[in-house]
Amino acid sequence: MSVNYTNDYLLDKQVKIFQPVDGYRASTDAVLLAAMVKTDTKNVRILDVGSGTGAVSLCLAQRFQQHNVEIHGLEIQPELAELANMSAQANGFTFLQYYQADIRQQLGNENLQPCSFDIVITNPPYSDNDLPSPNKSKATAHNLDHFDLMAWLKFCVKMTKPFGHIYLINRAAALPQICTALAGRAGGLTILPLYSKTAQKAKRVIVVAQKDSKAPAQILPPFVVHQENGEYTAAAQKILREGRGYDNICE
Repeated sequence: MSVNYTNDYLLDKQVKIFQPVDGYRASTDAVLLAAMVKTDTKNVRILDVGSGTGAVSLCLAQRFQQHNVEIHGLEIQPELAELANMSAQANGFTFLQYYQADIRQQLGNENLQPCSFDIVITNPPYSDNDLPSPNKSKATAHNLDHFDLMAWLKFCVKMTKPFGHIYLINRAAALPQICTALAGRAGGLTILPLYSKTAQKAKRVIVVAQKDSKAPAQILPPFVVHQENGEYTAAAQKILREGRGYDNICE
């Protein structure tokens, strides 16, 4: 391993994750996104697009390790894909595999065929306009390069089976772009606005869509992550610490 890394944990030390000392590191966004996948998920293939250090799919693997799932991750940065595979091995997740790949190009892997995943989940780069970080790893993770959000989501739809589901998290300001990218390709949108605190505006949204669906969209009640004193809310604690699914605590 050519990059210095730390030994960290997710879900109150239920999951080990290796992350670069100076580079892209996982945030609560990844854990909250993973929690949106329904608790009764079984016997499915899952693809994590832009998997980074693997936080989303590691959380999914922890929740569904007894549910006969197969999980694959795609990450453009080879050092992050390598760290993610180390994390999967350290946790004993033999059904979880990461690949270094550029989704702007042909993947050329028999495990990664279009229309072959029941669930595609993604935490895409948030911006194609903001000034990139001077840290190359962070810049790659956070800024779209010659590839916009619409193209990213078209790829996700392409990889999803007919009537499979797409899960994503992004800036609330990107919601119009997300809806445009999915229009005519996936419907039945479920939109969850995420609030850091009650009095603030939503900075993030989680969107769930079903490929080929014509069902109408719905907006869920706001999910508040922090209390006014900075501590996690009870609902956030259940997800971020206990590893429970959103449907297990909020519906």
